Amino acid sequence: MSKPSISTLGALKASGYQPVSIKEEIRRNLIKKLQAGETTFPGIVGYEDTVIPDVERAILSRHNMLFLGLRGQAKTRMARMMTHLLDEYIPVVAGSEINDDPFEPISKYAREVILHKGEDTPIEWLHRSQRYGEKLATPDVSVADLIGDIDPIKAANLKLSFSDEGVLHYGIIPRSNRCIFVINEIPDLQARIQVSLFNILEEGDIQIRGFKLRMPLDILFVFTANPEDYTNRGSIVTPLKDRIQSQILTHYPKSIETALTITEQEAAIHETQAKKVSVSDLIKRLIEQIAFEARNNEYVDKKSGVSARLSISAYENAWSSAERRGIINKEEKTQIWISDLQGIIPAITGKIELVYEGEQEGPFQVAMNLLDKAIRTQFTTYFPSPDGYKKRRQNSQQPAPENPYKAIQAWFDRGNLLELSVDFTDAFKLQELYKVDGLHALVKKYYKHANDFEAALLMEFVLHGLASYSVISKKAIDGKIEFKDLMGSMINLGPSIEDDEE
Repeated sequence: MSKPSISTLGALKASGYQPVSIKEEIRRNLIKKLQAGETTFPGIVGYEDTVIPDVERAILSRHNMLFLGLRGQAKTRMARMMTHLLDEYIPVVAGSEINDDPFEPISKYAREVILHKGEDTPIEWLHRSQRYGEKLATPDVSVADLIGDIDPIKAANLKLSFSDEGVLHYGIIPRSNRCIFVINEIPDLQARIQVSLFNILEEGDIQIRGFKLRMPLDILFVFTANPEDYTNRGSIVTPLKDRIQSQILTHYPKSIETALTITEQEAAIHETQAKKVSVSDLIKRLIEQIAFEARNNEYVDKKSGVSARLSISAYENAWSSAERRGIINKEEKTQIWISDLQGIIPAITGKIELVYEGEQEGPFQVAMNLLDKAIRTQFTTYFPSPDGYKKRRQNSQQPAPENPYKAIQAWFDRGNLLELSVDFTDAFKLQELYKVDGLHALVKKYYKHANDFEAALLMEFVLHGLASYSVISKKAIDGKIEFKDLMGSMINLGPSIEDDEE
């Protein structure tokens, strides 16, 4: 739709334009989208059966709403996308600070312009992209910032008395009249400032200083917050919470598949990286699994949550890690190896809040443990669990199953050692992996159609997986990963897998 050409109040009346409130406007446009079977919040993944229906019900009820959830759950993204449900253009009185409706002006300026110019009052058209206001709640936010105050400089320049309405400076909320207005992290707003929102939410008007004026604002309010019990920074005062009609609970992705879609959608992969580096589904799943492990880890503060930004940042770092190695080795093409995931540790340590025990362990070690746990969890979806071969069958008459990892462990038991550097060339890494007896045969047994590089990645994955199950030992030092016999790296305690089988 192009910008309307109507430029005066008289022409607007002649066109038959009928103003509606913003909540009625969004409701009407949502109904049209639902009737047409269109996606109401494109790009929002994992909320199709939970959050989005709740938001749609709130809009149909013409409610102000509160998104309540942990960090990185697309709360602000959802609020910003509501602008797509607005009309493309609406008329406002030209020069108005608070987007006055030409048919129902509420500011002194707009009323006086219409009084003096009548049908010739100039009209401007406001695009929906300009009808969104947002404020991050911080302890220094004042009532004047949100609502407004007397402007002594304006009073002096215009030679007006402080009792004249013309000396008022409108805050961000009045300037968001006929718009969507969002306050992020509302608990961070001081309680006395939250009180100033009571009238706006219940009666729809504002009071500035001692002025006897009633300005019925037309605003859709959206608030975001972490659950109150999960933050020490503050809370939403009860009367304010009572005035917000719909409270919508957000959540993290419930499945790896949903998380994969979100990460691929949000990650900013440079076009040069995309041409030079390839990534397997295995690597993607391991990165997502780290976030799932972190959300249930005893060292990570569950009250703080683990943002989806962890997976996105880690995914970007994995690409960069492979790209860096390719540049150093002057390789035209490469892939992301398991060893490249050492490069995602900085993306993990900055995204998790640790409990006391986690702080004692150290963020680096916790991040490494999360990576190992992710490998352990995903390993059994690709290969048999090594645990099944570490214990005797209870029924001694039944023959023990053949251990598919027997040849690999035997190679390490003979004192062999495999050292993989993060910066090895792809060709040299393949050469090193093929040294391990039984490793390539194991991969080909379960993945017959894998090409050389796919098989090599799975071979490396097997070594990391066996280390996570304590079949062999793994030690990462200064950009090198060393695999060797578990018993050879410590005092001989307990039987090996072969002893168990015997």
